[in-house]
Amino acid sequence: MPVIVVLGLAAVIVFFTLSTIVKKLLYVSAPNEALIFSGRVRQVANREVGYRVVRGGRALRVPLFELIDSVDLTNIAIDIEVKGAYSKGGIPLNVHGVANVKLPGEEPLLNNAIERFLGQPRQALMRIAKETLEGNLRGVLAQLTPEEVNQDKARFAHTLLEEAEHDLNRMGLVLDTLKIQNITDEVGYLNSIGRIQGARVRMDAAIAEAKAAADAQVQQATNWAASEIAKVDADLAIARQETDKRIADATTRRAAMIAESQGQVQAQVAQVTAEIQRQKARALQVQRQLEADVVQVAEADRRAREEEARGFAARLIERGKAEAAALKSVFEAYTVAGEGAREVLALQQVIPLLNQVAGAGQKLQVDKVTVLPAANGEAGGSFAKAAISASEQIRAAIGVDLSAIAKRLESAGKS
Repeated sequence: MPVIVVLGLAAVIVFFTLSTIVKKLLYVSAPNEALIFSGRVRQVANREVGYRVVRGGRALRVPLFELIDSVDLTNIAIDIEVKGAYSKGGIPLNVHGVANVKLPGEEPLLNNAIERFLGQPRQALMRIAKETLEGNLRGVLAQLTPEEVNQDKARFAHTLLEEAEHDLNRMGLVLDTLKIQNITDEVGYLNSIGRIQGARVRMDAAIAEAKAAADAQVQQATNWAASEIAKVDADLAIARQETDKRIADATTRRAAMIAESQGQVQAQVAQVTAEIQRQKARALQVQRQLEADVVQVAEADRRAREEEARGFAARLIERGKAEAAALKSVFEAYTVAGEGAREVLALQQVIPLLNQVAGAGQKLQVDKVTVLPAANGEAGGSFAKAAISASEQIRAAIGVDLSAIAKRLESAGKS
């Protein structure tokens, strides 16, 4: 009995001792940390390292051979701010962003982090990551224009993420997220771009609005035209129906109207034919009456006038012949008489004018007065007085001196 008790007590003591030893040597890794057991060599990725990593589990530390360190795997928020970083084109920009980095939980990246940051405080890790990201940020800004940086921040962040991820992985850091919060410049370049972009947006909006208004007007005009065309088509359909109806009515009444028209035309033709015959008979009667009353009388008068004209023409011809013969004889006598024929012809022409020259119907103009002796009752004295008076009157009227003509005739006869 005492032996069993001793054995039981020994077993309890051994159990508690082992429990205490295991409790001191057993380490449990939380989900957000990694335990580093340093001191024993093992193979990792084709190379030997003097530590082993336990993450999200438990392990026993080999006493006297291993040391325990823990690595915090929680997220680290880093505020990134770059001022005066020159972009492509020489425009300095100010960029503010936020990055989330952490230590990797998987090998082989965790090995890089252990070798570089094991035992260092988180502030040192944050400083290194910030400087690295800001350097990468300046490098990326030098490759992009301000327009590209400002208009497409997602592309800018993606480019920066690709650029920084390689450097961070080499140091054993993982870049979870990177967000660009604000991009500014001190020369007002981005504001100018914003105003230009705003003006372009407003212009595009105005153009779109004008196009929409024009499209609405076009649609309205199209709808109105369609409605008007529909109305016209309806009116045309009604007009066609009415026209077809009228054509049908006219077709049914055509035969009757034709027969009626033919009868009317035949009646008018018969009436006109009878009127023509009556007018022909009347014209024949009028013609005969005219021939009896006018034509025959005019024919008789014409014949009488022709006879009268022939007689008058005969008299004119005979008188002309006589006058021509007289003139011929006068011309012959004038030729024979010589120079005295002129005075004789003048006397023949003047003697018939004596009555007119001596008449009282003309105004008396006295150029010369001749005093004649008294007749004393003798007949010879009266003749001489009359001759002298006539000679003086002729000479005063037409300038012919009868006494001088008589003297020349007397002298010519004597010779």
